[in-house]
Amino acid sequence: MLQQTIMRPVTYTGIGLHSGKEVELKLQPAPVNSGISFHIHTSRGIKTIKPSAGVVLTTALATTLGHENVQISTVEHLLAALMGLNIDNVECHVIGSEIPIMDGSALPITNLIKKTGIRSQYALRRVAKIVRPFSFAGDGKAIHARPYDGFYVDYTIEFNHPSIGTQRLAIEIMPETFHEIAHARTFGFAKEVEYLHSNNLALGGSLQNAVVLDDTGVINPEGLRCPDEFVRHKILDFVGDMAMFGMPLHGAFEVHCSGHHHNNMFLRKLEEQAETHLEFLELVPKHQTSSFPAFSMQMVTA
Repeated sequence: MLQQTIMRPVTYTGIGLHSGKEVELKLQPAPVNSGISFHIHTSRGIKTIKPSAGVVLTTALATTLGHENVQISTVEHLLAALMGLNIDNVECHVIGSEIPIMDGSALPITNLIKKTGIRSQYALRRVAKIVRPFSFAGDGKAIHARPYDGFYVDYTIEFNHPSIGTQRLAIEIMPETFHEIAHARTFGFAKEVEYLHSNNLALGGSLQNAVVLDDTGVINPEGLRCPDEFVRHKILDFVGDMAMFGMPLHGAFEVHCSGHHHNNMFLRKLEEQAETHLEFLELVPKHQTSSFPAFSMQMVTA
């Protein structure tokens, strides 16, 4: 499989989740082996951050990256779209300190990328493949990874709420299936939103970019986009958080009640044990298997 980038630059302007102010995102094609990079335009010039587990500053509200006194927030949906569409090399130029929240999902940026086009490049795709089972768990959250040719996710969430409850979805993430999670919006609870707004936090959050629940149900007038939108969005976040590894990960991941922080800690622990659990290789095209993996692992507590 060859590396890929976008055909031509594409720009999106929208509201930032944290500031509530207008921010601008411009994606530009990038050369082979350059990976994904964020270029933050500041009064002091353009500062660059390369995604990695170690540059994650905070996972409160959204994933925020920081390096050399500059930071960029709400990167997970964009990274999920790039990973889901198999885009290896792209420059993400940002005017402002965060990626636009859009509609709370990855659908708008996914559609823009598809519209501008994707092209192959003359170099084999590089991936980090799970070659030995690895688990990270604690505080009721768990991620189990095992070898698999592709990126497969089996995700379970549990919320004590009548509109959510226990939801589970298993899906192999590839360009042909990414639309099944791209449309799923972030969600939160009305009491949390009121608290955040009263403390000048999440000023850009609204019913236009999030599913909001009160004690009995969803308060958005349009309702849900699908009955299991909640677990689909959690998978979307997981894909974006795994993109923080810096190159595509190949493996099968069984996830239980995880979130941005646990996802990031999983990656950090995986990096520490990369020599034992990962193989770095160039991806040569071969026959795709349609069989889904079965999980049988030992729990490793954090």
